[in-house]
Amino acid sequence: MLPMYRLALLVGCAALLSACAGPARPPADANNNASANTPTSPSKPTEAGSSVSLLPPSGGYTPTTRRAAIQRFGIELAATRKLSEPAVLALLADARYSETVIRIVSPPAAGQPRAPRSWKQYRGRFVEPIRINQGRAFMEQYSTELNRASERYGVPANVIAAIIGVETLYGRSQGNFRALDALTSLAFDYPDPKRPDRAEMFRNQLADLIELDLTGRVDARSVKASYAGAIGIPQFMPGSIKRFAVSASGATQINLSSSVPDAIVSVANFLVEHGWQRGLPIFAPVILPASAGKLVDGGLKPTVDWPQLRAAGARLAPGAKEGAWTRTALGVIDLPEEAAGTVELRTATQNFFTITQYNRSYFYAASVADLAAELAKP
Repeated sequence: MLPMYRLALLVGCAALLSACAGPARPPADANNNASANTPTSPSKPTEAGSSVSLLPPSGGYTPTTRRAAIQRFGIELAATRKLSEPAVLALLADARYSETVIRIVSPPAAGQPRAPRSWKQYRGRFVEPIRINQGRAFMEQYSTELNRASERYGVPANVIAAIIGVETLYGRSQGNFRALDALTSLAFDYPDPKRPDRAEMFRNQLADLIELDLTGRVDARSVKASYAGAIGIPQFMPGSIKRFAVSASGATQINLSSSVPDAIVSVANFLVEHGWQRGLPIFAPVILPASAGKLVDGGLKPTVDWPQLRAAGARLAPGAKEGAWTRTALGVIDLPEEAAGTVELRTATQNFFTITQYNRSYFYAASVADLAAELAKP
């Protein structure tokens, strides 16, 4: 929360999200997902569940083979998930190819250099006056809902608000594409033949969208999404809607596109289901030694602890005290400014790595944390 560099560049997640799988540390840190046109979300994590695998033939599809492939996909999906085959095929027949989606996710032309990663530039897109001011207004308007979710799930209200702020500017930018069109285009016309895993991931998300439609949870013909298929205020991929979306009122129907309360509790539930620990800070109050860069492994799990960091020369920041974080796993993360040849290092807790399950990028998770810190200020 694709191709990993270009897609994450424009995102966020989205649940991959939002729900997209990728290498342990994608170059999403370049300029990425937030908002319907960011990582939603999805660059979101891969979701478990039944998959529908239909790899495209070498060299791509012709119009005839594309239609046949979509037909086979629909028949297999209906049988695998016990759905109405005519209804599945009717939905797929209504999907339209999106040239814009394919252009956005197409890899750079051969020989085109990759832009240097810039933490300062990335952070500046999300930790800025508009998101801070609107975030404080959002927290005031929905204080009851945020506090209720925080008490129930243990996720601070400012963290929930920061994710929604980074993803969609508090619901204002949810995407302009029909989810059905975006996901079908990415599932059957993914432009990078070197990444068949991406096409398969999008086919699984398309399968989840169709299942959500036929079980009455989402209207696939009308719901809008990001170019990556991330839906609603929190930019959940269909797999995340299916597995992690919840209703604030306990109703069967969940509406992430227009119900802010549902979005708030769904974000909190997603984080808890991916390992959020109540009461743990996102970053530990630690001053790292100059040699700490060697402790960065680029992964999405904490791999060291406080005794190891202290033995390597780390010390508490002035005024800080040891707390629960000293008894949990930690990780050193890097936030580079490649053009300048500099890097900012931070000590992250499990809660930081939980946020990376929303969008698999250190830049994304650090921006959420920094925006949350701004929102918590009086």
